[in-house]
Amino acid sequence: MKRVVVGMSGGVDSSVAALLLRDAGHEVHGVTMKIYSGKPAEGPVPDSCYGPGEAGDIQEAAGVCARLGIPHIVVDLSAEYRSLVLDYARDEYQSGRTPNPCVLCNGRVKFGLLLERLAAEGLPFDLFATGHYCRVTQIPQTGRWAIRAAENPRKDQSYFLCMLTQEQLSRVTFPLGDKTKPQVREIARQAGLANHARAESQDFAAGGYRAVLEQPDAPGPIVDQDGAVIGEHRGVWGYTVGQRKGLGVGGGAPLYVTRIDASSNTVVAGPEKSLYHQELVTRGVNWASREEPSGPVRLDVKIRYRNPAVPATVEPLPGGSARVTFDEPQRAIARGQWAVFYEGDILVGGGVID
Repeated sequence: MKRVVVGMSGGVDSSVAALLLRDAGHEVHGVTMKIYSGKPAEGPVPDSCYGPGEAGDIQEAAGVCARLGIPHIVVDLSAEYRSLVLDYARDEYQSGRTPNPCVLCNGRVKFGLLLERLAAEGLPFDLFATGHYCRVTQIPQTGRWAIRAAENPRKDQSYFLCMLTQEQLSRVTFPLGDKTKPQVREIARQAGLANHARAESQDFAAGGYRAVLEQPDAPGPIVDQDGAVIGEHRGVWGYTVGQRKGLGVGGGAPLYVTRIDASSNTVVAGPEKSLYHQELVTRGVNWASREEPSGPVRLDVKIRYRNPAVPATVEPLPGGSARVTFDEPQRAIARGQWAVFYEGDILVGGGVID
C-alpha cells in the first residue's frame, strides 16, 4: 500500500483515478488547486480548468472525496498561477505568439509547486496521480522514467506533460492510461458518482483569453502578403497562425493568418499554401525520457495537441534549443506552441516553437 495524492478537479476523470487507486488498496488523499483570481461569476458558467466556476468545482471534488471516504485538501495557488501561467500567456499573446498555458501549468504548478506545498505542509506521499490519459513507464535499458501515450490515441494527453522532469516522473501515476472515456464514465456511474455525466471541461472560461487575461482592444491593420491593408483586427492577441474564421476579410480566394507582427500591431493574411513550412526551431527543450542526443535524431513530432506526430529530424542546438526538419511541410506552425517529440509511443521531450 502506498500513500497517493490525487489532483482532483471535480471532473469525472480525476474522480475515477481516485476511485481506482482507493480500490487498489492505496491510502488516497484528494487535493484541489485553487487557482482562479479573476472576477466572480455573473450567472451560469461553463466547466473550465480556470474560470469563475471554480468554487463549484472545489465543492464537486469535496463531494466525490466524501463519497469515496478519503480526505480532501484545497491548496491556494492563485497568486502563483497568475504569475507563472497567466502573466506568461498574456506576454506571449502581446508578442504575437500562441502559447499553450496547460503545458506550462503542468510542469510548473500542478506537478511542481503543488507538490512542494504539500510537502511543506506536512503531507508526505509516495505517488502523485491525475486523470490524464497517458501512462508512465521505466525504460529498462537506461532506468529513466518516461511518459507513454495512452492506449486510446484519440484521448491521449501526453502532449501536455512534455515538460515534466525525471524527478517528477519518478513519483507520478496515471490510472486512466488504459481506459476510454466511456469506460471511465461507466465506472463512475456504477460507483454512484454524481459527476459521471459531467461535460468535458475547457481550458478557460467563456469569454476567451481576453476576459481571462484582461486584454483591452488594440485594433490594427490586416495586410496581405504585399503589405496592402485589407482589413482591421481587434488586437493581435486574438489571432493565431492558420486562422481563417473571424478575419472579416471577404472577397476572392480564402485568406488565412500567416504571420503576426506584434511590434507593428499587424496581422498578415495570405493563401493557404503560404502556411506550409518544413522547419522550425524550439527553445527551452526538455529531454524528458533520454539524455540530450549528441547529434541529429529521427523522431516523430507534434506541433500542437490535435495534430498527429509526424516524422522529422531533430537536431540539438546550443543553449537548450533544437532544430526540427520535417519530412513533409507542415501547416500553420505557430510560435509559442510546443513541439513535442515522440519515439513510438514514448514521449521523448519538447520545447517552445520559437
